[in-house]
Amino acid sequence: MADPSSYRPRPGQIPDSPGVYKFRDEHRRVIYVGKAKNLRQRLANYFQDLAGLHPRTRTMVTTAASVEWTVVSTEVEALQLEYSWIKEYDPRFNVKYRDDKSYPYLAVTLNEEFPRVQVMRGAKKKGVRYFGPYGHAWAIRETVDLMLRVFPVRTCSAGVFKNAARTGRPCLLGYIGKCSAPCVGRVTPEEHRELADDFCDFMAGRTGAYIRRLEKDMMAAAEEMEYERAARLRDDVEALKRAMEKSAVVLADATDADLIAVAEDELEAAVQIFHVRGGRVRGQRGWVTDKVENVDTSGLVEHAIQQLYGEEAGDAVPKEVLVPALPEHPDAVSQWLADRRGSQVSLRIPQRGDKKDLMATVQRNALQALGLHKTKRASDLTTRSRALEEISEALGLDTAPLRIECFDISHLQGDDVVASMVVFEDGLARKGEYRRFQIKSFEGQDDVRSMHEVIGRRFRRYLQEKERTGEWEDTPADTGPARTGPAPTGPAPAHSGPEGPAPDAAAEPREDDGRPKRFAYPPQLLVVDGGQPQVAAAKRALDELGIDDIAVCGLAKRLEEVWLPDDDDPVVLPRSSEGLYLLQRIRDEAHRFAITYQRAKRAKRIRSSPLDDVAGLGETRKQALIKHFGSVKKLRQATIDEICEVPGIGRTTAESVAVALASTTPATPAVNTATGEIIEEDDGGSKT
Repeated sequence: MADPSSYRPRPGQIPDSPGVYKFRDEHRRVIYVGKAKNLRQRLANYFQDLAGLHPRTRTMVTTAASVEWTVVSTEVEALQLEYSWIKEYDPRFNVKYRDDKSYPYLAVTLNEEFPRVQVMRGAKKKGVRYFGPYGHAWAIRETVDLMLRVFPVRTCSAGVFKNAARTGRPCLLGYIGKCSAPCVGRVTPEEHRELADDFCDFMAGRTGAYIRRLEKDMMAAAEEMEYERAARLRDDVEALKRAMEKSAVVLADATDADLIAVAEDELEAAVQIFHVRGGRVRGQRGWVTDKVENVDTSGLVEHAIQQLYGEEAGDAVPKEVLVPALPEHPDAVSQWLADRRGSQVSLRIPQRGDKKDLMATVQRNALQALGLHKTKRASDLTTRSRALEEISEALGLDTAPLRIECFDISHLQGDDVVASMVVFEDGLARKGEYRRFQIKSFEGQDDVRSMHEVIGRRFRRYLQEKERTGEWEDTPADTGPARTGPAPTGPAPAHSGPEGPAPDAAAEPREDDGRPKRFAYPPQLLVVDGGQPQVAAAKRALDELGIDDIAVCGLAKRLEEVWLPDDDDPVVLPRSSEGLYLLQRIRDEAHRFAITYQRAKRAKRIRSSPLDDVAGLGETRKQALIKHFGSVKKLRQATIDEICEVPGIGRTTAESVAVALASTTPATPAVNTATGEIIEEDDGGSKT
């Protein structure tokens, strides 16, 4: 535990300007980011008597080893920089809201020639207009199904669209009048885009004028005795009214606003947001967070606003943002929102009328969300704690293994050998820290040797991170750095997969930027998928690196036995044990992650073409060759002069193509056993 006085800046060193500050730990990782109107006054609060600090603040300042700051011109700049640094460094002591689900949006792809209406999740894309979020995807589909009668916009995928255009036949929606069938030219691109714009206008709340126009057309058709057209318009009006009924009017003045409510206790907080557009609730979402920093309701509101609008611009930021408590610097937050919207944004607490009543509804939703979350988490925490304690007792560990890493090897009869590493912290998966490996030091099937290589590579990276961040004390130059074990000898084998290449041991250490590092954290327990041989290989790899403070075990699939190094008999946990169930979940997750990677590699290899090996032949010219000759089979039969006739193919490239195809043996044609038909190669050289 660090003493804050050891890194406290000297008096007068801290400026009294607006700015953003970062606390770093002894490994130079950023653990907290904050902003201040006056840096000197704010930072002085952290360096008072520890007994007077809030417990969470006290934990943060004793974990930190240094503090640094950046001066900015205005509070708005400070707000923007604080948001950027929190997103970049992911500090452990900052409030981080987590979505309780990935909310679906109704999206219109206006960036395409023929805009498409569809359900979308995840990050928003440029050129796509979004409506929502919705609580359920089926709610979007019901709404779209009603509106396609009036706005027959394309909803099909690119593949379906291209196939319909190729065959000249629209899909079923085109035949029943729920798609204008631009794929077969029933409408022009301009007419289809106008339909998409009308769809967006209606979803944005401009409903009354459109329905009145349809009713006027219906009456005119009836007067002209065009009863079929009048009946169709009547049904269109009813369909639009049913779609509107799905989002009731809550604000009579067609308001565009977001309402944010917070429910909190000492440990956690829940945030609920209602998105009101055109006076109707168009979407709802919720977040839950652990209160890892000392923050009040106004601070929680400010963090929620940052997360909600940090990546938004234009109309995605509403004209009004209604909150239960104003942030510490409301004018700066309002200006930040206005900069993102491009016009004035009102940030205020509703005092009376419909908006105050609706805020009470949002608040009730937040209270219910917090209560439901605490009920679920209480059960989960109890179960996970019991599982970790059972594992600790069964394996004879000093403490419960809060971080567990599990490794698995996957291959298909010795081909495409890969390995996976999954991470569980406090009994929960940390998918952002999963890693994949290719086995390249040898070929063939040898799970034990593969396990030894992977464990060695992973923990060699761990030792390199320790050395680079200075966890080993420096000694005189003639003796080198002191280590807890022998230094790794020679360069590490080349890594593949998301973990990237191993750093060059001879390269100059780079300045640490504070981001969480890959492979920087060791586990308390290392689990391998397998029995005694795999466990022995993992332990041997650790011993060779001089690591003796990480427990190792293996979980054998046949009898679900837990094997420990140097033990002739396994540890048998009861079938009803929560500890065994947790180990099984971790092992199964490692197996799933490994086999997914292995199948992807195998599929990529199977889809490969002989043309892939031709140096200098890119994808464009490769497709040009296939298009010109029709298939790889016909290209193989062509002469060099015939290949040169393809635009962009010179004689040198043509000779390389001919040599590459001549050196590969054509696959034996497959036969359909039911019909006796010979299945020839398709354009890509695969079977069809």
